[in-house]
Amino acid sequence: MPEESKREGKTVVTGRHYRTGLPIEVTIANGHIENICLLEAGVQDQLPWIGPGLVDLQINGYAGRDFNQAPLAKETVMELTRDLWNKGVTTYYPTVITNSADKISQILRAISEACRTDPLSDSCIRGIHLEGPFISPEDGPRGAHGKPYVTAPNWELFRQWQEAAEGRITFVTMSPEWPESDEFIRCCTESGVTVSIGHTNASPEQIRSAVAAGAKVSTHLGNAAHLMLPRHPNYIWEQLAADELWACMIADGFHLPESVLKVFMRVKGNKAIIVSDAVYLSGLEPGRYTTHIGGEVVLAPDGKLHLAENAKVLAGSAQMLVWGIQHLVKKGLCSLADAWDMASIRPSELMGLQTAKGLQQHAPADLVLFAFKDDGSLHILSTYKEGNLVSRA
Repeated sequence: MPEESKREGKTVVTGRHYRTGLPIEVTIANGHIENICLLEAGVQDQLPWIGPGLVDLQINGYAGRDFNQAPLAKETVMELTRDLWNKGVTTYYPTVITNSADKISQILRAISEACRTDPLSDSCIRGIHLEGPFISPEDGPRGAHGKPYVTAPNWELFRQWQEAAEGRITFVTMSPEWPESDEFIRCCTESGVTVSIGHTNASPEQIRSAVAAGAKVSTHLGNAAHLMLPRHPNYIWEQLAADELWACMIADGFHLPESVLKVFMRVKGNKAIIVSDAVYLSGLEPGRYTTHIGGEVVLAPDGKLHLAENAKVLAGSAQMLVWGIQHLVKKGLCSLADAWDMASIRPSELMGLQTAKGLQQHAPADLVLFAFKDDGSLHILSTYKEGNLVSRA
């Protein structure tokens, strides 16, 4: 049975539903799912799996292309958009980290120009994630962000960046430890920008106040933190306990132990999300690299990215969302369906995207066909964006 066919001028995609495993036929028209039919039993073993397109809320680069290397060219953004289709990513939020005000402005303008001139990039980039510079200046919570550029939340500065981005900044990671935080959060929320708590040394009281002001998410919860924390209270427990906060997690198998992932998922339930937080070295061959942020780093054969002088210190994430899904399922932490939802449906729901409908009639036809092997490995076969086949293995 073919995976794709044409019928009356419409595209018909066949596969096993990622939630039920049952064989389905998806009819696509005008970029949307027109209909989903259940096929007769007994044919599913011959079919690939089919799920909604993956949505990455936090990605710094891929395949040698870096959103944070200024000057950024619009062509880099366009190429990276197309590279991500090979990994099943149909929607993403290019992530711009702490830097000088001028460099951030230039990067934002380049991303915006790519969206304005390239309809395909525009359809995939649903917003820009500004991660910093309104974060903690302390070692540990600050992570790899450059300390000279860390600053208190500044609404006027943010407005300048939003103008450079042509209004495309829709997600901001900041620390509510600054005195100006609550008013900044309220201004962002009123303007439609989602505020996430991250890279923080905030007190429990400051975190609760930030949530009351409108903060909705935790950025890579459990990472970018001090190596030693008070047993309780601390800023990880406080965010975990806040029912209002969604939790983004890096599930690459290196950033968070399985026990921590398990606890986070159980506490947050349907508000648990996975992100790649991948740097530009993701997708490259294992080896030693010199980076403009972390210096000498090593991308190990097992997928771990660490400092060259200390293998115990991570230098970022080098894996895509499909790797995180695979890790969660392989370790028995959740089902394939739940892991896939954490990388597609749930981030879409958080950001108010139409793709939150998933595999339903009238939903956008952002689809991924993939192989799920007996050894637990996942392999992307085909990716559809708004009904168009954009990638095939």
